[in-house]
Amino acid sequence: MGQLYSKVPSLALAFYAHPDDADVSCGGALALWAELGARVILVVCTKGEKGTIDPSKDIAQLEADRHSELEKACKIVGVSQMISLSIPDGCIENSVTFRARLVNLIREFKPEAVLCPDPTAVFFGSGYFNHRDHRELGWAVLDAVSPAAGLPHYFPSEGPGHQVSTVLLSGSLEADAFVDVTRSIEKKLNAVLCHQSQIGDRQDWMREVISTRARETGKLIGVGFAEAFRLLELGV
Repeated sequence: MGQLYSKVPSLALAFYAHPDDADVSCGGALALWAELGARVILVVCTKGEKGTIDPSKDIAQLEADRHSELEKACKIVGVSQMISLSIPDGCIENSVTFRARLVNLIREFKPEAVLCPDPTAVFFGSGYFNHRDHRELGWAVLDAVSPAAGLPHYFPSEGPGHQVSTVLLSGSLEADAFVDVTRSIEKKLNAVLCHQSQIGDRQDWMREVISTRARETGKLIGVGFAEAFRLLELGV
């Protein structure tokens, strides 16, 4: 069934592809940790400027809107620092150049815990499969965390090596660790609802979907609300 993950990392570095991804995937855990004294740094890799079904939408305006929404959400969650890599939406590549950027950030901030999407989670039933940006980012973060960030001869110009001890993969089909977010569920919900450009007039529906998912996950470990992750403990 999995375990309750109750540790509060001193510094959590979260890598996500689009402006709303972290809030949906792990906003409860990030908010909880921030409230309990952790430093939370969020890296958003793309501009999210293509996230609309409206062909007449001005993508420069959508980019600006999504950035503003993200800033509001970060304040609610308690993010200490938000970094935008400004890659065009849909264009994340697990390339040497991209991994160097990720290694640089890992070595600069020296996180105890890294969070990112689980790249092995592809097919969710018969009605959805995982966004390519999520998959590419997940693999790139894993490749950057180990072995690259920890070994000094990988990307030597990006700073001295740092070994991450914990990786938490969100959106996993093989979740085995759960964070009790009962205390922070309202912050998660309010952060998700900041992303108005993605939700439109479906705020009540979105609140119900997110809260129901967290409630159902919480039942697995006997708490009110929870978020699920695949846990990797490195160098143990």
